[in-house]
Amino acid sequence: MSAKNASQPERRRFQRFAVVEGMIEPITVDFNAAAQQGAAHDQPAILTNLSAGGMSLILFLEPPRTKKLEMLLNIPGLSAVPVEGKVVRMHEKGQTFNVGIMFTRISKKHQDQIGAMAQDNGDCEMRIALKLPEACVPGCRFAALCAKPQKLPPKAAS
Repeated sequence: MSAKNASQPERRRFQRFAVVEGMIEPITVDFNAAAQQGAAHDQPAILTNLSAGGMSLILFLEPPRTKKLEMLLNIPGLSAVPVEGKVVRMHEKGQTFNVGIMFTRISKKHQDQIGAMAQDNGDCEMRIALKLPEACVPGCRFAALCAKPQKLPPKAAS
């Protein structure tokens, strides 16, 4: 990181987290708004990070050029969450597209849930960096996506 970048304040409103800690999460993106224009409906994608305000995806087909994207977000811990968004960044490299999507509509409940997951992940990362003996804590809201070696095993059903 250059000295110029280090002095700039963080512009993001929402804390984000890498999906499946350093790995990637395959998903299918359903571009409903584009279907009316004859574009492909479902596209395989790789979700690389997520925040309460948006997400970053890797797509293997160019996303539709539309003002509104309607999607269902399905990842461990979040099931069939309807979101609307718009493309705010797109970098093409060969046949892949790294796409940043800002949410324009997401329920407050799900926005709070994603924010809580990001907060718990950030707290865990801090405990790991400080080499605290118990990095993983019961009740962690990021647990469904966590792949850290410190992760507590799930409790057996009684």
